[in-house]
Amino acid sequence: MSSARPLFVGDPAPWFTQRCTTPFGTYSFDMAAGRYIVLFFFASSTEPAVAAALEAVMRDRALMDGTNCHFFGVSTDPADEARLHEALPGIRFFRDDDRKVTDLYGLSAGDAPRWFILDPMLRISATWIDAPGVARQVMDLLRRLPPVTTRSPNIPVPALMLPDVFEPEFCQQLIAYYTAQDTRQSGIFTEQQPGQSVSVTDLGFKRRRDCTLADRTLVGQVQARIIRRVAPEIHKVFQFNATRMERLILACYDSSDRGCFGAHRDNTVAAAAHRRFAVSITLNDDFEGGELSFPEFGGPGFCPPAGGALIFSCGLLHAVAPVTRGRRFACLPFVYDDAAAELKKANRAAATRIETV
Repeated sequence: MSSARPLFVGDPAPWFTQRCTTPFGTYSFDMAAGRYIVLFFFASSTEPAVAAALEAVMRDRALMDGTNCHFFGVSTDPADEARLHEALPGIRFFRDDDRKVTDLYGLSAGDAPRWFILDPMLRISATWIDAPGVARQVMDLLRRLPPVTTRSPNIPVPALMLPDVFEPEFCQQLIAYYTAQDTRQSGIFTEQQPGQSVSVTDLGFKRRRDCTLADRTLVGQVQARIIRRVAPEIHKVFQFNATRMERLILACYDSSDRGCFGAHRDNTVAAAAHRRFAVSITLNDDFEGGELSFPEFGGPGFCPPAGGALIFSCGLLHAVAPVTRGRRFACLPFVYDDAAAELKKANRAAATRIETV
């Protein structure tokens, strides 16, 4: 029997990682934000009522375009692994025979199938117990929802824009340093098993080249400016005392390969769980595209002026649009505090134990 509390309209939908009909075999549900989500929980696709509901979804599969709306079926029947497959762009199924997700959503063995609709912030906006005609009600509601790109008014994004963090001359110094270095394709963190993070390359998701800022003089100058000009504003706006900084890299999104970064969060794997705020400092302005957007909130993207910074919680889903002309250069550190430093130390120790077992 589930020990989770029932979920109601207005509640945040629990996040999870579970086996799924994706090429990687798993899916981190927090990445689904920024669009409407339909979750349909059921015991087995062989039940006549469930089969009828899934047929109704497939008849209206055009609604599940993967951009405005995405459907996830959640089955606890191990045999459904052979029966249910994704229908891209917007229909996938979770393999929940261990009931990890079903229990998390407060459903018990023997409960009737249940539907949830989630808003782009992954909050529950509607829920039904399945019955004849309910699948049609779900589809009808989806048709009435405003497109995520036009919903109005847009929710204010809890991000801080600061001009004049770096002077123009210092921006040029950093760009010159970058162009003189051997750069590398930037990777993304993924967890092969719980607690063990590895960096992988996925050019379909992220196209950016980085170099580590290793010049001690430049490192000190970056740190001094963030301590003087960024940390006090973080404390004023977010009531957070940033005492640590990491990942002093310089990055370039190049229009020659439409440099971009898909929607992601910066702290959802163990190796990055200690990160608290991202500090994205733009170094130039002679480019087009490359705006930083927040899909959970909608609205246009942000692009700080040269030398300006955009500061936001590492827990926010965000994306960098393709650069369409020129090159966008940026300095991209993270900040955190002493308590998060202890978490970083503990997670590194745990990862080392996993590797040596």
